[in-house]
Amino acid sequence: QVQLVESGGGLVQAGGSLRLSCAASGRTARSYTTAWFRQAPGKEREFVAGISWSGGSKGYADSVKGRFTISRDNARNTVYLQMNSLKPEDTAVYYCALKQWGTAIPRTVLQYDYWGQGTQVTVSS
Repeated sequence: QVQLVESGGGLVQAGGSLRLSCAASGRTARSYTTAWFRQAPGKEREFVAGISWSGGSKGYADSVKGRFTISRDNARNTVYLQMNSLKPEDTAVYYCALKQWGTAIPRTVLQYDYWGQGTQVTVSS
């Protein structure tokens, strides 16, 4: 089993920044992909950003490209999502997801093996 714990959410004004963290523990594979998804009230969970084990491959949703940056520290088994220039439409619960093995960065919920409990991000206008 793998446990994922997110932190760093909160309330911020439009134009502000937040950094989310996702710490993994347990039986992680020697290489795994980590991604961030988000879900706003009444909407489906959507892909935000993902990163391969080496950090050499990254993917972003068009809606966050240029504003969000994903990174990882494998020594700490932690992935970060730096969110700048936040907009009210970024308001959602943000989830960390992990896919064991492989180097691809899937963008669909069903392709991930483990999920965190989520952290709320609220952007006020």
